[in-house]
Amino acid sequence: MKSNGIDKIREGKATWESTARASKQLQAKFTTVSGKPIDLLYTPEEVAHINYLADIGFPGEFPYTRGIHHTMYRGKVWTMRQFAGFGTPEDTNERYQYLLDHGQHGLSVAFDLPALMGRDCDDPLAEGEVGICGVSVSSLADMEILFKGISLKDISTSMTINAPAPMIMAFYIAVAEKQGARPKELRGTIQADILKEYIAQKEWIYPPGPSMKILTDLVEYCSKEMPRWNPISVSGYHIREAGSTAVQELAFTLADGFAYVEAGIERGMNVDDFVPRLSFFFNSHLDFFEEIAKFRAARRIWARRMKNKYGATNPKSLTLRFHTQTAGCTLTAQQPENNIVRTAFQALAGVLGGTQSLHTNSMDETLALPSEKAVKIALRTQQIIAHEIGVTNTVDPLGGSYFVEHLTDKMEREAEAYFEKIDELGGVIPAIEAGFFQREIAEAAYRYQLELDRKEKVIVGVNQFEEEDEKIEIPILLISPEVEVKQKKRIAELRASRNAADVDNALSALLQAARDNVNIMPHLLACTHTYVTLGEMCAKLAEVYGIHEETAVF
Repeated sequence: MKSNGIDKIREGKATWESTARASKQLQAKFTTVSGKPIDLLYTPEEVAHINYLADIGFPGEFPYTRGIHHTMYRGKVWTMRQFAGFGTPEDTNERYQYLLDHGQHGLSVAFDLPALMGRDCDDPLAEGEVGICGVSVSSLADMEILFKGISLKDISTSMTINAPAPMIMAFYIAVAEKQGARPKELRGTIQADILKEYIAQKEWIYPPGPSMKILTDLVEYCSKEMPRWNPISVSGYHIREAGSTAVQELAFTLADGFAYVEAGIERGMNVDDFVPRLSFFFNSHLDFFEEIAKFRAARRIWARRMKNKYGATNPKSLTLRFHTQTAGCTLTAQQPENNIVRTAFQALAGVLGGTQSLHTNSMDETLALPSEKAVKIALRTQQIIAHEIGVTNTVDPLGGSYFVEHLTDKMEREAEAYFEKIDELGGVIPAIEAGFFQREIAEAAYRYQLELDRKEKVIVGVNQFEEEDEKIEIPILLISPEVEVKQKKRIAELRASRNAADVDNALSALLQAARDNVNIMPHLLACTHTYVTLGEMCAKLAEVYGIHEETAVF
C-alpha cells in the first residue's frame, strides 16, 4: 500500500481511537496468554512493512508461511491420532483396536514412566509405576503383544519416548521384521528429542553429550535404512507444558532442531539426506490467535534458516512438518466437561495453523488416563472440525488478517532475539548446562500464575464461575496393581527362557561399540533379537556414558 494511503489510515485510526479509548470498557488489561500486550485494533499500518511474496507467499512455496502443501486439507485432511497406552501391552492393544475401528488414522504410543527412564518393570525404582502413565514395555516380547494383529507396514505409528528411543526403535523394527515387513516400508515418528528433556521434561539417562551421540546414531541409521520414518519429533509441547510462553516454545523448539541439524552435519551427513525426515511437535494452548501465529512463524523461520544458514536445496528440507497436541496443562479437574470446549478451540487453532497431524486431549485426562468414552469424544471433535464446519475448504483462511500477520511477524522477531542469546551462551547444550532455558520457563510460569491469582486471567470453573460442592460424575480409568504383577511375571519367564550366552554376547558387543564410538543401532537390533531387555541395554551403555545429574537452578 502506498505511503500516503498508510498515512491516511494512521490519521483515521488516531481519530477513531481517541473516541474509542474514552470508553470505560477499556480500563482492563488485554494481553495474550503469554502476557504480550494486544492493541485495540489492527490495520494495514501494522503490516505495511511486510512483503507479501517474500514473507507470506503462497501455500506449498517458500517460505511456507501459509502451509507446506499447495492444497492443504482440500487434498487430504490431517492425520488424526489419539495418544494411547496404559497397563499391560494387551490392554493397550485392545484400545488400539477400538480406536482403529472408530476411524483413527494412526497409532500413538504412550509408554509408562519406567520405560521412559530406561528401566525394566522389575527394577526396584519401577515399583508402583508399572503401566500407570502409559503402557509397560520392557522387551521385544512386550512389543510383539502391543502390536499383535496390527500390520506395521500398513499404518503410521508415533512413539513418545526420548532417552531410550533407539532401544524402543529397535523393538519396533524387530516386530515389523517378524511380521515380514522391511524397515524401509515403515512409516511413523519416534519422538527421541533428548534436548527438551534437559530443558523441560526431565526424563533423561545419560549426560547431554553422549545423548546427542546416541540420537545422531538413530538419525543416521534411519536416513539410510528407513526413508519413510521420522527419527526425531522436536518437541515444543513439553516446553509449553512446563510453563513457557508461546514465543519461548517457538524459539527453544527451533533452537533444538537447529542443534540436531548441526549434529548431523558434524557427523558428515548431507543436510538434504536427513533433514527432510525431521518433524516437530507443538502445543496448541488457549490463546487462539497467538497459537495460529506461532505455527505460521515456525514454518517461516525454519525455511529461511535451512536455506540461508545450512544451505539446504531440497524443498522437503525447508518444509517444517509438525504434529499438534492440545494443551494438557489447560485441562481442569473442576467442571471437566468444560475441557471438551477448550480442546475443540485448541484443535481448531492447530488446524488453522496448518498442522499435519493432531491429537485432541480427553476431558478426563487431568483426573486419570482417559476412558473409552472420553477418547471417542476427543476423536469426534477432530472429525467435526474436518467435516462439518468448513475450515478445510480454503488454505490458510486467516492469512491476510492484520492481527494474525502482525503476530506472526512479531513472533519471528522475538524468536530471532532468543536465538542470539543462545548463540552468545555457546549453543543449546551450554545454555542447558547454564540453566538458561530452565530459568526462562520458570519465570514465565511464575508470571502466569500471578496473573491467575490476581484474576487478570480467567480459568472458568477455577478462579471464576466456580461451583461449590461440585460432584464429578465421570468414570475414571484405574490401573490395577495386577498389571505390575503380570508384567514382572512375564519378564521373569523371559529371562528364564532366552539363551543366556546369546544375551551376554550381544551386550558385550554393544558395550564395545559404545567404547569404539561407532553407530550403536545395529548392536541394539542384535540385542533386541536375543530378547535383551530395555533396562539391560540402557544399563550397559551407562557403563560408558555415565548417568546425568542436573545442576539445580534457582
